[in-house]
Amino acid sequence: MEPSVDQALEWIRSGFIVVAPLEHGYVYLVDAFSHDGVRAMHALRGDTLGITAQVLVGSTDTLAGIARDISPEVHAMMKAFWPGLLTLNLRPQRWLSWDLGDDKELDIVSVRVPSEDFVLALLAKSGPLACASVARAGAPPILTTVDLISSKNELVRVCDFGELTAGPLTSVVSVNETETTLLREGAITLEELSAYVPGISRLNSANS
Repeated sequence: MEPSVDQALEWIRSGFIVVAPLEHGYVYLVDAFSHDGVRAMHALRGDTLGITAQVLVGSTDTLAGIARDISPEVHAMMKAFWPGLLTLNLRPQRWLSWDLGDDKELDIVSVRVPSEDFVLALLAKSGPLACASVARAGAPPILTTVDLISSKNELVRVCDFGELTAGPLTSVVSVNETETTLLREGAITLEELSAYVPGISRLNSANS
């Protein structure tokens, strides 16, 4: 049976790592401001030191609290593609007390508003959540929890929504003071982004 949003919220506030569905794959979710939770999520995935978790927020209104120097180009992309499959790499607010895995050395936060209804409803109550794919780096997204080994971990609670639909990856755009760069072309193409950010360029390795 699908758990309720309130059940998932209780798990997160109790310090568990929650497996939940996003658009095209299951992910781990923890409180973005829980150092222990973020560390446990990275350990569960077997991440190397310095890997930083993505952050999910429930609306564009939340972004000003976690990112600085939000340019007109960023506002244009948010308005056009959020909620949706666009991840923006921005500069985090300096006063934030979190550690997403890089000990705040990278000065980057990868953030997006997802379009998956369950997670959006959860974010509206939880605030920003640190997120990482259940699949290991380089592996395809995990679409079902049936054989999810981590579901047997005592620190994990699973929101099982059955088999998810395969689909494109998120597009990832990096924004700094001097340039806007498409790091990975996924669901949203360079041409679509160019309509809102004419000066955007493509990293040589950006592809779907």
